Amino acid sequence: MPNKQNVETLEAIKEDLKDLAAMWIVDYRGLTVSQIQELRRNIRQSDAQMKVYKNTLMKIAAKDAGLPEMDTELAGPNAFVFAHNDPVASAKALKDFAKSNEALTIKAGVMDGELIGEEQVKAVASLPGREEIYAMFAGAVSGIARGLATTVNGVGQGLAQSVSQVAEQKPAA
Repeated sequence: MPNKQNVETLEAIKEDLKDLAAMWIVDYRGLTVSQIQELRRNIRQSDAQMKVYKNTLMKIAAKDAGLPEMDTELAGPNAFVFAHNDPVASAKALKDFAKSNEALTIKAGVMDGELIGEEQVKAVASLPGREEIYAMFAGAVSGIARGLATTVNGVGQGLAQSVSQVAEQKPAA
């Protein structure tokens, strides 16, 4: 029979897995407490959370949530980064932190219900984030509107120039 603490932890994991955009699995062995605090702060700034759970409880919760099997990825001590909104931002935070802290290893991830490897997580981190996409979209819309305004203005100017030239030619003729 499972103990009360494990049952409560399992429920907490299931709650973290609800409405999940992505989950990243990292090995944090070798990081100091201050480095882990810095990592958590960076992850929170990307609107995600990093938590440490027992691997066996994570396997059970993942199975119950319909996520793929992660037996090999859940070997050793792991931390789990849960991104509910923008998975790219949290992957970037992990990738950037791992560049300056070799002790952090990105092991794998789950995105759109699929298990992805370390290289795919790094590829996700290289994508433009939500804010960057919004900025690109706004720039594109602005460019179209500017082009349309220039075109509409050009038609009026062309008509005015034509009328002016015709008016100049009439008195001369």
